[in-house]
Amino acid sequence: MKLSCAHRMWSLLLACVVALAMLGAGDSGQRFENLGHQLICTCGCNQILLECNHVGCTVSGGMRNELSSGLSRGDSNDLVLQSFVQKYGPIVLAAPTTLGFNKIAWITPFAVFFVGIGIVLLVIRNWKLRSPTMPAVAGGGSSSQNFEALRDRARQETEL
Repeated sequence: MKLSCAHRMWSLLLACVVALAMLGAGDSGQRFENLGHQLICTCGCNQILLECNHVGCTVSGGMRNELSSGLSRGDSNDLVLQSFVQKYGPIVLAAPTTLGFNKIAWITPFAVFFVGIGIVLLVIRNWKLRSPTMPAVAGGGSSSQNFEALRDRARQETEL
């Protein structure tokens, strides 16, 4: 029995959906790692939650338990992060959000970098456009002859 092109396409799409669902079923550990690296431990160490290395840190253990319970309830990543922000404040996030005034924290470093590059390019351009100054001639004669004489003398003295 030959399958039509549409049947093959639908069966391929169904196989992809099933494969993605199977990959997503075992990723709770990956979600825990991902979200744990987006949060900061609030014990004062300013380290990533899953990397807090204080001996006997009670704060990180409690926060990890909260993270696990949020994931076991089936909360989305955004909901888990928002619950941490509501409880601990925005300081608990490892990276600033991209909303409101926090956009400046993302934009400013890039803007300063590109403005700095522009200033450096303008300075280099101005340096290149300057004409070299010729040394003043003490006596009569052309300045280029004196310049060449001085250059030859410098080469002889430095043996270059």
